[in-house]
Amino acid sequence: MSVSHSSVRVSAIVPAYHEAERIGAVLWALRQAPSVGEVIVVDDGSTDGTAAVARSFGVRVVSLPVNCGKSVALDRGVQIAQYETLLFLDADLVGLRPDHVERMIQTYIEEKRDMVVGIFRNGRLNTDLAQTIAPYLSGQRVLSKSLWKKLRRTVHKLDFGVEIALTKLALKENWTQGFVELDGVTHVMKEEKFGLSRGLVSRFKMYGDIVRSVFTRVT
Repeated sequence: MSVSHSSVRVSAIVPAYHEAERIGAVLWALRQAPSVGEVIVVDDGSTDGTAAVARSFGVRVVSLPVNCGKSVALDRGVQIAQYETLLFLDADLVGLRPDHVERMIQTYIEEKRDMVVGIFRNGRLNTDLAQTIAPYLSGQRVLSKSLWKKLRRTVHKLDFGVEIALTKLALKENWTQGFVELDGVTHVMKEEKFGLSRGLVSRFKMYGDIVRSVFTRVT
C-alpha cells in the first residue's frame, strides 16, 4: 500500500502516567525538532504533576480523569491531532535528542514507509537487548492517522499491547516498515519508577496486556 508523504507536518503524541520527573526531557527534544507541528501530551490520570510539567513546555495537554491505559491515551491524542502524520513517543525516554525525532520522521517521508519504528541502541544493556530480540515492542513510531484508525474497534482492549497489535496489522496488510536506531536512548524501568514490588506488578500487567494482544483479532 502507498501513503502520500508530501508536505508532511507531524503531530507528536506522548501518553504519560506519573512521569513528572521524566517527561520534560522528551518534550524538550520534541520542541526542538522542526518537523513536529504540534505536541500533545495525554496525561493518563496522573496525580504527580505530570500535566503541570507538560504545560510548562507550552504543549497541548489533555488530562484523563482516571488511568485508562496506554492505548486509550494514544487514541485520545489521535482524535484531536491536527496533522495526518503521527509520531508516538513514550514519556520516560532517556537520551532522546531532536535529531532522533527528525531521523524517524525523515525516514518515514523519504523512504515512503507506512510505519517507522525507533529502536534503542547503546542506551543501556537490558533495553538494548530487549529491543534487539523484540523490536516490535517499541513504543516509538511514526504512522498515519488513517492507519491508526484501523485499530479503533479494539483499542480499549489493548493497553500496553498496542505495539503488538500495530505490528500484527502491519503484517496482515503488508505495510512497508522502516527501523531507525535511536543511539544512546533508553527508558526508565518500572521498578525504578515505582519501587520493586509495585514495579513488578506493573511489569506483569504489561506482559499480560502484550500476551492478550497477541490473541486479539485486529481488523
